[in-house]
Order: sequence, then structure tokens, then C-alpha cells
Amino acid sequence: MKEPTREERQLRCFRKRRYRTQGDALDAAMVAGVERKRRAYLCQYCRQWHLTTIG
Repeated sequence: MKEPTREERQLRCFRKRRYRTQGDALDAAMVAGVERKRRAYLCQYCRQWHLTTIG
């Protein structure tokens, strides 16, 4: 599998919900009932937090 391009990574960022803090992101996962299936990460493009699926 090839590595995604910079443009592809930016597009993924813009499609995801953004959270101001890691705590806000993890709280949102908890409210949705998926906290064990998600982790928060700081995005290098928007400098905000996103959730991703733990694989």
C-alpha cells in the first residue's frame, strides 16, 4: 500500500471533526460510547485534535 500524499492527508483532516483539546475529543468519544475504539491525536495540519479508530 502506498503512502498517502500531502493533499490526501489534508483532505482527511478537513473531513474530520475538530476538537480544541484532547480532553474534548475523548469526551466526545465517551458520549458516543466508543471511547475504547478511538484515540485522539493532534493534527499537524489544523493544530487541533481529531479522533481515529484504534486498529
